Amino acid sequence: MTTNVYDLLEERGFIEQCTDPGVRDLLGRESVTFYIGFDPTADSLHVGHFIQIMVMAHMQRAGHRPIALFGGGTGMIGDPSGRTDMRKMMTQQTILDNIAKFKTQMSRFIDFDSDIPNRAIMVNNGDWLLGLNYVDFIREVGVHFSVNRMLAAECFKNRMERGLSFFEFNYMLMQSYDFVMLQRKYNCQMQMGGNDQWSNIIGGVELNRRMDGKQVYGLTFKLLTNSQGKKMGKTESGALWLDADKTSPYEFYQYWRNIDDADVANCLALLTFLPMDEVRRLGALKDAAINEAKQTLAYEVTKLVHGEDEAKKAEAASRQLFGGAAAGGNLPGTEIAAAELDGLDILGLLTKCNLIKSNGEGRRLIADGGVYVNGERISDHTRPITAADFADGKLLLRKGKKVYHQVTVKD
Repeated sequence: MTTNVYDLLEERGFIEQCTDPGVRDLLGRESVTFYIGFDPTADSLHVGHFIQIMVMAHMQRAGHRPIALFGGGTGMIGDPSGRTDMRKMMTQQTILDNIAKFKTQMSRFIDFDSDIPNRAIMVNNGDWLLGLNYVDFIREVGVHFSVNRMLAAECFKNRMERGLSFFEFNYMLMQSYDFVMLQRKYNCQMQMGGNDQWSNIIGGVELNRRMDGKQVYGLTFKLLTNSQGKKMGKTESGALWLDADKTSPYEFYQYWRNIDDADVANCLALLTFLPMDEVRRLGALKDAAINEAKQTLAYEVTKLVHGEDEAKKAEAASRQLFGGAAAGGNLPGTEIAAAELDGLDILGLLTKCNLIKSNGEGRRLIADGGVYVNGERISDHTRPITAADFADGKLLLRKGKKVYHQVTVKD
């Protein structure tokens, strides 16, 4: 390992806190097995997980071994960290279904299959948590935790005012025990996670010391926030998902294309593998020139998540929508009210835009592959048009190879 990955992560702006100053030397000295936990509270990863995935990818590229820990056990409770309400309880089958989808998505970024010494591992903490005897667990694990210290932990503060259930109070013990089990089974030396996990990570480091006399380490990285400190990755239709069926590649691309100028450099550093010299060059652009940086960011992140072909399609659609190049100037357009989206399908939209004279013509056009929404070919003439199809209030409709039409939705 020629470059210490700690320095790389620090230069790109990932690192927030570390439990021990010796972590940098450790990462430069040997191949370290580390883990990051993912609670399967939905059927897709979202962009908030993407920083964690990027950290895992950087670490694996530097020769370290990632463990992706899926919360088949902790997911039955839900992490109270950073929340003001209690998470919805899920059935075990739902959790297992979500884990299967997480595995598929994560395999795009992390190498779980190659015959390399630091091949990543997937683990489900339900394997050891769900069969625990509660009395034995409290005797062996709970005895090492001070209630006073737990109540002072940052991860519980937001919940205390509205009521923290004993059900959720167990979460820190369970996550800490995960670290012990991974240390015992895989010689896992480090837990990493978002900065909202700091209290839980400290709990795991302490529990390893108390139960097994082992020195392990913790490192947190920044959450994905904008220059005002607000979490990024929220759209009008909800979270920015990594699943193309939940957030289309075009909508995903447009999100990054439209972020504030002040956030471009940070996102380029955290969410792409571009060299930092290029990140700094792009981040320093001003006024209209910053659009180059935004286009690069949108293309690079979409390419990582959805592949190069989808990134190219989204880029082309975006240029048509905002540049009108195919029309030789401004695109012809139609403005519709938000209320008109209720029950609207692709045939209805084509009719509103005067692009077809009858539903029969529209069905034939769609059957021949001649209708596109935001660069994506439409194959179903009953396909609904929803708010999720609009990025920054705009949708690009294409008929055949040359007819482009911009649809704008107004409240």
